[in-house]
Amino acid sequence: MKPKDLRKKIRRLEKRLQEGPKKLAKLKQRLRAVEATKAAKAKKKAAARATAKPSRPIEAKKPGAAKKPKKKLNLSPERRAQLAATMKARWAAKRAAEANAKAASGDNQHSAPPGPSPQAPENRPDGV
Repeated sequence: MKPKDLRKKIRRLEKRLQEGPKKLAKLKQRLRAVEATKAAKAKKKAAARATAKPSRPIEAKKPGAAKKPKKKLNLSPERRAQLAATMKARWAAKRAAEANAKAASGDNQHSAPPGPSPQAPENRPDGV
């Protein structure tokens, strides 16, 4: 029984003491026992905390910082290869765009001739 519930019962019984002083004494005894065990648990926990070595600093722990495990995609080998090729083409285009931007901003006199900009070849498994 919880200490709060025992206190409520004690309060109610004290109002009507004439009914059962034995029951009141019994409940008070149970309350003392519960509080004693609670204090012993708290003392034991504090001692365990004092002896335990913290593995990480306490400030480093954040309550909502637990990372979710990554979901594994159920891809067929063909789809995985297709996605890899698409991403490689995208990265190559991004690198080329960055290189063009650096070259254009670094030297305005020798800029690239006006015309179609070179694009990275698209690697597709079907050859189109």
